[in-house]
Amino acid sequence: MKNTQHLRNILELNLAMLFISTSGALGRYIDMPVPVIIGFRALMAGILLYIYCRWKKISFRTGSKDRPTIILSGILMGLHWVTYFYALKLSNVAIGMLSIFTYPVITALLEPVLLKTKFQKVHLLLAVLVLIGIYFLVPDLDFNNSYTKAVLLGVISAICYSLRNLIMKTKVGNYNGSVLMWYQLVVVTIFLMPFLFIMDSSGIKDQWLPTLTLALLTTAIGHTLFLESFKRFSITTASIISSVQPVYGIIIGIIFLGEIPVFSTIIGGVLILTSVVIESIRTYK
Repeated sequence: MKNTQHLRNILELNLAMLFISTSGALGRYIDMPVPVIIGFRALMAGILLYIYCRWKKISFRTGSKDRPTIILSGILMGLHWVTYFYALKLSNVAIGMLSIFTYPVITALLEPVLLKTKFQKVHLLLAVLVLIGIYFLVPDLDFNNSYTKAVLLGVISAICYSLRNLIMKTKVGNYNGSVLMWYQLVVVTIFLMPFLFIMDSSGIKDQWLPTLTLALLTTAIGHTLFLESFKRFSITTASIISSVQPVYGIIIGIIFLGEIPVFSTIIGGVLILTSVVIESIRTYK
C-alpha cells in the first residue's frame, strides 16, 4: 500500500512537470512583450484558481505572520517568470529550460543555509558539474551574444525559483497549495498590471488561447500540483525529480516549433541533468 501511494505521488509530480514544461514552447510562441505575457498569465490563472477555491470551499485565510513570506514568494515567482521568458525570447526552448534547471543544485546548496538542514559536500561536486554544463550552453562570454544573455537570465531565474520554493516549504504544510499559489498570482498581477497599459498589450486579442493555456495548464494546474508535492517530498527531492521537465519541454519544442537543439546544447543539458539524476538516486537511497 505504501509503495502504491509513493508511485502515485511520483506520477502526480511527473504530471505537474509535463504541464509546467509547456511554458517553454508557449513562451516562445506567444508574441507579446514579456511583462505583458506574465501579467495576463497571472491575471487569468488567478481568476481560474479563485473560482476553483470557491467551488471547493477552500479557506483563503492566512496568518498575519505568514503574509510577508507569501508576498515575498510572489515577488520571487514573478521575477522567476519574467527572467525565464526573457531567456526564452533571447534563445530557444532548450537553452531557456536547461539554464533554469540549474535550480535543483542551487536549491541543494541553499537549503542547508535557509532551512538549517545538514550540508553535504557532494553538492559542491554536483555544482561544478552544473557549471561545466553551463559552459557548453554558452557559446562565448560575449554579453552582446543573445544566448549568453539568455543563460545568465536563466540562472537568475533559477535562483529566484529556488528561493521561492525554499521559503514556501515552511508554509505549505499550513495551507492549501491552491490558495498559496493564488496569493502569489495576486502579487505578480499587482506588480505587472501597470505594464499592461504601458506596453503594447493589443496582441492578447489574437493570442488569448495560448495565453489562457499558459494560465490554466502551465500555471493554475501545473504549479499547484508541484506546490502540493512539497508536502510529500523535500524541496531538494521534488526539484530533482522534476529534472524530467526540460526533456518534456524540448520534445514539445521540437514537435510544435521545430526547434532542434545543437550538439553543444545537448552536451550541456546532459551534464546538468546528470547532476540532477545523481542527486535523485543518492537522495532516494
